[in-house]
Amino acid sequence: MAPASSSFPLIDMGLLDGEERPAAMELLHDACENWGFFQVLEHGISTELMDEVERMTKGHYKRAREQRFLEFASKALREGDGKQQAAENLDWESTFFVRHLPEPNIAEIPDLDDDYRRAMKRFAAELEKLAERLLDLLCENLGLERGYLARAFRGGSKGGVPTFGTKVSSYPPCPRPDLVKGLRAHTDAGGIILLFQDARVGGLQLLKDGEWVDVPPTRHSIVVNLGDQLEVITNGRYKSVLHRVVAQTDGNRMSIASFYNPASDAVIFPAPALVEEAGGTYPRFVFEDYMKLYVRHKFEDKEPRFEAFKSMESHQSTKLIAIA
Repeated sequence: MAPASSSFPLIDMGLLDGEERPAAMELLHDACENWGFFQVLEHGISTELMDEVERMTKGHYKRAREQRFLEFASKALREGDGKQQAAENLDWESTFFVRHLPEPNIAEIPDLDDDYRRAMKRFAAELEKLAERLLDLLCENLGLERGYLARAFRGGSKGGVPTFGTKVSSYPPCPRPDLVKGLRAHTDAGGIILLFQDARVGGLQLLKDGEWVDVPPTRHSIVVNLGDQLEVITNGRYKSVLHRVVAQTDGNRMSIASFYNPASDAVIFPAPALVEEAGGTYPRFVFEDYMKLYVRHKFEDKEPRFEAFKSMESHQSTKLIAIA
């Protein structure tokens, strides 16, 4: 059983505009430095829009995806029963992906109705604004110039934009949570992740100090976590954290996770100001190259991914010295 999550960081962003701003900023800094996860309230997204998106997401799963998932799940459990290794490579989730930036694809997803498309587009626009605001707050806490992180995400091309997309997931009731995870443990590859999760059905956990801790469902909150790219840019001051979803025996958990990531051609490296403070420990790489490695090793430790790019850097430096 996971430890109590009463101390899980919950930040009222409304306090950032008043006298309590210093305390709220300190709470944000502590959450980023010591948790890698936190929840925000008063984040500027209307509760009416959130309720509309939740209602439509749950209705869409019931209408368009539930039967397909039940057929898959029944077959997967039959094949996995008694074969622990096979079950360990499964995730008990039904998902679809929506791309917002650089080129949206929501019009191409066949089983969404027009009202759901419109609601998701409005929701994504609000999340994009929230991601950019949070990145600037992180800059402030780290002593970086305002806009540094947003610029780092935009890549080298003129007028570059980040990559931004949403994974919509349903985690239906699972009769064998002892056999299969809702989602296996991993860190997120990208930048900053904004999660609108079910307010009634839990299951999301993060690893803190060697213990799995529940992320408590809180109505109308947005859960925020930091990805591998922010760990690199902050030179390890803020780290990505292992997290997972534990399958539940009852309730269908909704998860709408939006990933605000660097542009594919963005060159990612530690911010020079933070290297001066602590020395350099992280590699330089192109985000697209990192993603190619990540998709093959998502459910493995992140450190070998960083080490692989350090080795490439070292090899390239040796070649340049030999040429000179």
